[in-house]
Amino acid sequence: MQHQPQRTCIGCRVVADQNQLKRWVLRERDGKFVPVPDPTRSFPGRGAWLHPNPECAQRAVQRGAFARSFRTNVDVSALVSELRAKDRTQPGKPAFTNVQPESGSEI
Repeated sequence: MQHQPQRTCIGCRVVADQNQLKRWVLRERDGKFVPVPDPTRSFPGRGAWLHPNPECAQRAVQRGAFARSFRTNVDVSALVSELRAKDRTQPGKPAFTNVQPESGSEI
């Protein structure tokens, strides 16, 4: 059995195998730093790890965990809006499963 690196979810604070969590990184957009998913785990910089479910995302936003993890001010308003929109359109489906990463061309 191969060892999997362990990471802590910034929402629920549960330690889990890295392959059960999604990595998020910061990207600058319109002069603000916003969290974006890193599906390939290859974007440079500090990462934050989060379970791919809306409950953990909501907890992370409420607790200010993104700002604490990245050690800077983070604009999570787009993430909150996206979660609310997905909850309205797909009430039974987890909100984070279809988040598309940035192309990176804006940098």
